[in-house]
Amino acid sequence: MALALTEKICNLLIENGIVSQEDLEKAKKTSLEKGENLSDMLIKMNMVTKNDLLTVLSEELGFPPIKLSLFHIDDATLKLIPKKITVTYQMLPVSQIGKQLTVAMVDPLNIFALDDLKTVTHLNINPVIAEESDMKEAISRYYEKSANEEINAIVSDIKSAQMEMVTEGRDELSSTDLLKITEEAPVVKLTNMVLGRAVKERASDVMVEPMEGDSRVRYRVDGVLFESYAPPKKFHQALVSRIKVMADLDIAERRKPQDGRFRIRIEGRNVDFRVSVVPSSLGEKVALRVLDKAQAMIDLDRLGFQDSDVEKMKEISALPHGMILVCGPTGCGKTTTLYSILKHIDDPGKNLITVEDPVEYELQGIGQVSINEEIGLTFAGCLRSILRQDPDIIMVGEIRDFDTIDVAIKSALTGHLVLSTLHTNTAAGSIVRMINMGVEPFLIAASVELVAAQRLLRKLCIACREAYTPDKETAERYGLFDEKGKIARIYRPKGCARCRNSGYSGRIGIVECMRLTPRVKELIFKQAQGREIEEAAMDEGMTNLRENGMKNVIAGRASLEDVLCSTIGSSEEEE
Repeated sequence: MALALTEKICNLLIENGIVSQEDLEKAKKTSLEKGENLSDMLIKMNMVTKNDLLTVLSEELGFPPIKLSLFHIDDATLKLIPKKITVTYQMLPVSQIGKQLTVAMVDPLNIFALDDLKTVTHLNINPVIAEESDMKEAISRYYEKSANEEINAIVSDIKSAQMEMVTEGRDELSSTDLLKITEEAPVVKLTNMVLGRAVKERASDVMVEPMEGDSRVRYRVDGVLFESYAPPKKFHQALVSRIKVMADLDIAERRKPQDGRFRIRIEGRNVDFRVSVVPSSLGEKVALRVLDKAQAMIDLDRLGFQDSDVEKMKEISALPHGMILVCGPTGCGKTTTLYSILKHIDDPGKNLITVEDPVEYELQGIGQVSINEEIGLTFAGCLRSILRQDPDIIMVGEIRDFDTIDVAIKSALTGHLVLSTLHTNTAAGSIVRMINMGVEPFLIAASVELVAAQRLLRKLCIACREAYTPDKETAERYGLFDEKGKIARIYRPKGCARCRNSGYSGRIGIVECMRLTPRVKELIFKQAQGREIEEAAMDEGMTNLRENGMKNVIAGRASLEDVLCSTIGSSEEEE
């Protein structure tokens, strides 16, 4: 909701019995710790609803509510407020009568917005209050072209500019023609639109794929791919070639895979893109990984982990030597967790070096090395070299083979703190994996301090999530009870314009942190099965992935279905 809650509003919430003083103080403390707005925190903690806040503001402060979807605002009225101000302050002009301008606002208490608006319009402002989701949908409807309208206009420009080169029956263009096309404004605009929309949609990946009759652009948002639009097939080569030029790749080479990266400025900030081009039977397929620092949560306290797990990570990362492993499937946020740990322990008095394939985010003050296997620059080779740089802390992007883990363990045993990732499903499974790779059990017990397995859950869209009470059998099976022992009221996805009708918006992490206690080390010496190691770790305080996921379900952040799907393969699989 993003309201700047004043003491007066807080008192009104208490007086109306909507929230208790104790809950309000708890929300204030949490909002300060996490740097979030108090109103948003009250909603996240299920202490109030948006309707509660709207009711208090409407009845007590005289701000009438408005449903923007029921109104049609004419162009003359819209032009009274510049788009930049509209987006920045989340407001829309609704109607003008004489010197009175009625403006819908998400936060009608924002005096700075009201002052700026009065200065720009030279009118008296009459604020009314609108829901944030309703406002975003209205701004999008009135100010932004749809993707199809935008791409049709660009395609039309390309047709006009390149009619002689791109003609029916001439699908293959020469390298010279392609290079010339990539420098033309329409193709540049088309590429920038594809990349810009990726950043706007908070996509982690972009796929540009050749199809039988056309091209296809897809975005991965919150872990799920969705199709955006389909440019005509004849423009696929031009789009791919433009991306290859930006990534400094060979546009003439269409038979071999190529990898590269580039950086562009979008919405006032630098965004990196990692590029992979592979040939297919229908043409070249491009996959771009979006590396947007503004969207990346490189902060241990903001990853969504339980407080107890965050404290374990902070405690172990303060050790002068040893190894911390983060494991999980591809795309579960392992590297982000390692970066967050590095950021937490970064200090001018320490020498931090990373070895990655490739470097995803550039961290100021930290030496980062990107491996290149084509010239023999491997993880193991890099590790041996950087040990001569006298590092205090080393991050190895990924452990893939015995040579890498052998050097990493020896580094951990000789006074270095080593952070790395491993592809296993559970924390206990990583121990079994290392033994299978050829590492002696006594070396694992002597070097590894903490193993964390993680997943990413899709966050339920707060604007449209739907509450329900599960049946008794489901509640007992998954422990869905509140603090009073009653069956918890949980939420499921519904879908609205704000979340593209998916029911989800954003992602949060869940993790199981296994410390290598004396009992766990004893089982490692015996080369016990992963299940035995896991049971011992849980007896000594580890909360596994499924249990952590259920805590998010009870808190209203995640759906039961998504937690069950995301934790398949973890210890608490369905019987």
